[in-house]
Amino acid sequence: MSEGPAMERPYFENEPQRPTVLTEIPGPESRRVIEDLEKLFDTRSLNMLGNYQKSFGNYIADLDGNLLLDVYSQIASIPVGYNNPALLRAASTPEMASALVNRPALGPFPQHDWAQILRSGILKVAPKGLDQVFTSMAGSDANETAYKAAFMWRRRQERGGPNVEFTPEEMASSMNNQAPGSPNLSILSFKSAFHGRLFGSLSTTRSKPIHKMDIPAFNWPQAPFPILKYPLEDHVEENAREEQRCLEETERLIKEWPLPPAAVIVEPIQSEGGDHHASPAFFCGLREITKKHGVLFIVDEVQTGMGATGKFWAHDHWDLPEPPDMVTFSKKAQAAGYYYGNLELRPNKPFRQFNTWMGDPARAILFRAIIQEMERLNLVENTARVGDYLYARLEKLAEKHPTEMRNLRGKGMGTFIAWDSPRRDEFLKAAKTVGVNIGGCGTDAVRLRPMLIFQKRHADILVEAIEKLFSSQN
Repeated sequence: MSEGPAMERPYFENEPQRPTVLTEIPGPESRRVIEDLEKLFDTRSLNMLGNYQKSFGNYIADLDGNLLLDVYSQIASIPVGYNNPALLRAASTPEMASALVNRPALGPFPQHDWAQILRSGILKVAPKGLDQVFTSMAGSDANETAYKAAFMWRRRQERGGPNVEFTPEEMASSMNNQAPGSPNLSILSFKSAFHGRLFGSLSTTRSKPIHKMDIPAFNWPQAPFPILKYPLEDHVEENAREEQRCLEETERLIKEWPLPPAAVIVEPIQSEGGDHHASPAFFCGLREITKKHGVLFIVDEVQTGMGATGKFWAHDHWDLPEPPDMVTFSKKAQAAGYYYGNLELRPNKPFRQFNTWMGDPARAILFRAIIQEMERLNLVENTARVGDYLYARLEKLAEKHPTEMRNLRGKGMGTFIAWDSPRRDEFLKAAKTVGVNIGGCGTDAVRLRPMLIFQKRHADILVEAIEKLFSSQN
């Protein structure tokens, strides 16, 4: 028998028992501070003003005494709770202080224990088959540097190996942004994908026009991502046909796009674009197509990685016949970069994959502390178990309120759960009045992104709040 909420041992002994809502959000004190902040900083995307000194565990506080159950967790980037004691201890060590005040340029001046930091942290949880890492600054940067690695790898194959020197024509034309030095290649992504907001990553982002307006972009291909029908068990054949259609179009684009793709990049779950899922068979099909055509396979685990789907890496659900070529990470890792296994993905010369910092030892130290906390508390297993419990409760709620909770998805995927709402923005705003901070994605999806320390009793609070909102709206 699985333990119920009453039998759970809390991960944070002094965590609040329930949310507290004292004022509207933002309240008077928050509005005063926001008004002052607006003089210096664009606040138009502000969700709520956090008081992080008073936030704890699964709860986010503000300046007006409100305390909300946070199932958005800084857009899926808080792994083990606000003010986690283990992370605070790691942040207070001489090792961390040295990394912060002596931040090294890791390419030319790596610190003496950089290999040990990598082995004991970032590489300890490397995806199967990938034993190398390139560290970077953020998720967008992780994807962009992975793209660079893919392009350099592709040209290396075309030249015939790593020791073939660049021609004078290649070097001269690269300075004018023209071929052959700037080759006519591309990265293939998928409709509704989100891979970042820098120039290369933005050219593969297809989720919302607001991300892309006024920004020049590369002429890179986008394949259709499967739009499945729910419940899955009622649409097996139809969904299989949809996935096959998308695979066939992906292969056609690889063969026919005028700028040949050096890589295909895909999210295990299209998060920002609307929480779209696909089956393991679809992703295994992508892996097969990329191998067939000599195209690299990049899995963007910036949002799905670090245990949120009930496995450490979401692509572990697929049972791939061989690993991806690269896996990018950030968010819950509190660090960023990409894993790889093939040494040919290292550039043939120094300074080609390079910037001043190339990541941050302080963030790598924090990542290591997060991993240790996840292992100590068995948080991946917790997320799988609590996710099943939460999904079962939401499934009953969807049966009771079918017009308010549509296309519930994420079964068996930990707490990576979403549904479509006819009044999504209104729902998200109203959720704060019942003590929950929750996020959306796409045009009408509500997405759950709780922390890894989210437990069954938190799930009960969340479901009760949603039930209250649905009942008040009907």
